[in-house]
Amino acid sequence: MSVPNRHVLWTFLCCGMGVAMVSLDNLVVITALPAIRGDLGGSIQELEWTVNAYTLTYSVLMLPGAALGDRFGRRRMFGIGMGVFVAASAGAALASGIGALIAARAVQGLGAALLMPLNMTILTEAAPAHRRGALLGAMSAVEGVAIAMGPLLGGAVVEHLSWQWVFWINVPIGAVVLPFARWKLAESHGPRPRLDLVGTILASAGLFGIVFGIIHGHADHWSSVRVLTSLSGGAVVLAAFVLWELHTELPMFPMKLFRHRTFSAMNAAGLLMFAGMFGSVFLLTQFFQGPQGYSPLEAGLRILPWTAVPIFVAPLVGLLSDRVGSRTIVALGLTFQACGLGWIASRISPHVAYPALVPALVLCGLGMTFYFSPTANMVMSAVDAGDRGMASGAINALRELGGVLGIAVLASVFSAHGDLTSADRFTDGLIPAVWTGVALIAAGALAVLATPRRPHADRCAEPGQAVPTSMSRRA
Repeated sequence: MSVPNRHVLWTFLCCGMGVAMVSLDNLVVITALPAIRGDLGGSIQELEWTVNAYTLTYSVLMLPGAALGDRFGRRRMFGIGMGVFVAASAGAALASGIGALIAARAVQGLGAALLMPLNMTILTEAAPAHRRGALLGAMSAVEGVAIAMGPLLGGAVVEHLSWQWVFWINVPIGAVVLPFARWKLAESHGPRPRLDLVGTILASAGLFGIVFGIIHGHADHWSSVRVLTSLSGGAVVLAAFVLWELHTELPMFPMKLFRHRTFSAMNAAGLLMFAGMFGSVFLLTQFFQGPQGYSPLEAGLRILPWTAVPIFVAPLVGLLSDRVGSRTIVALGLTFQACGLGWIASRISPHVAYPALVPALVLCGLGMTFYFSPTANMVMSAVDAGDRGMASGAINALRELGGVLGIAVLASVFSAHGDLTSADRFTDGLIPAVWTGVALIAAGALAVLATPRRPHADRCAEPGQAVPTSMSRRA
């Protein structure tokens, strides 16, 4: 069945705006933290929770969000998620105290958890099989650029407007997207006629324990009773979730997905990639504002060679993957990313000249582009059509968990070797932390190489459509 070009375009625009808003809010607040503290006050721990509250609810509720979309309609839950996200953004902008801001950020994460896993599924449903790879690649590039542009946009907004506009900017975007999503997106459902309530509760509680423990690992020490209890309790509940899903008649998350080497390996690679990238960007942004003495906007501009590369290179990645295959492209991307960060770690010093870092930042940008563009199509093509919603939820949840893990682990490595008291001490901690990020991303590259050389046939094609034998023909 042919899908009208106009319908595909509207679907891509609506879903792309949702992806951009949610992804930007991962890191956009980081450069605004000093201004928020000056206006609302709050301790360092409270300021950290303005980031962590969003991350916690976002990552914990991603799988339930996908399940709700499968059960009650993906377009309907997309609209609800967008409405919640926009309303919470306005609440964050209007917050009169740090507690109110943290609460609004948590609600933002709830809206993001409904939006993010449904974007890829809705687009996959709308796109014809022969164009699905290119569209999913473009959507993944939007996500990567939005994540990386967070510090730059946050710095520009804080310096020229106010920190409140970091959140206000979401309101007009949501006001435009919401009606178009209602009119232009096609409704779809998953194959499960009822919601697996027990599985939903177990998945949410288990992920909450894991993420909460990771967030507090740096501040409370990884051996503290609270952290160990949270991590071990979360692991036990997740184990119970797996057992329940294996034996219930209509599971929320079909464990059979992990039988696919491509699905399992790409989820592992996504977690490791986000851990290394998020942790490194978090610290490098602070390096440019701290030891280098740049303003928030100037610090964001210094990251620009990393963030701008995908804009120019992403359209070419699809053409290249036609020749060498998506598996090779993703592995190359992670290798470029690891090499770029290794270059930075080997050259960084309190007084390093910025031009010496530019080639490394460009290499990181190439790596991000090569990773993001083919990944979504590889994962979606590895699973059956009815499981696409949960597959999207899983990879997004694990990526977000990787971001939380990366910031916590790299911050712990930083604190073990350095501190914020001087430029020299900052770089003493930064260097081993970035090398840790290199190791995580390199491990992700090895995970990608564990995927089959010949990808699974596209099981998402409509009846009667020709099924391509290689995803590289669609990338």
